[in-house]
Amino acid sequence: MSRTDRIEAALHAVFQPSRLEVADESERHRGHAGYQEGGESHFHVVIRSPRFEGLSRIARHRAVHDALGRDLMGEIHALSLDLGT
Repeated sequence: MSRTDRIEAALHAVFQPSRLEVADESERHRGHAGYQEGGESHFHVVIRSPRFEGLSRIARHRAVHDALGRDLMGEIHALSLDLGT
């Protein structure tokens, strides 16, 4: 299973989002620190979920990191997040 698939599965399971987009932006970072041949090192994620209601921006980010887990987060060099309800 690819990292993209693992990210999508984990976020669907925890947040049951109305919108989820996971974009592998690794190619845009070729030659930069953390780039891995074959991609799947830099991601942009958009999530809309009622589970973010009442959470601060930091709490939302922490919730996503927790949902992905330490192992998967350790495989990702960069993760940008657009989180809302």
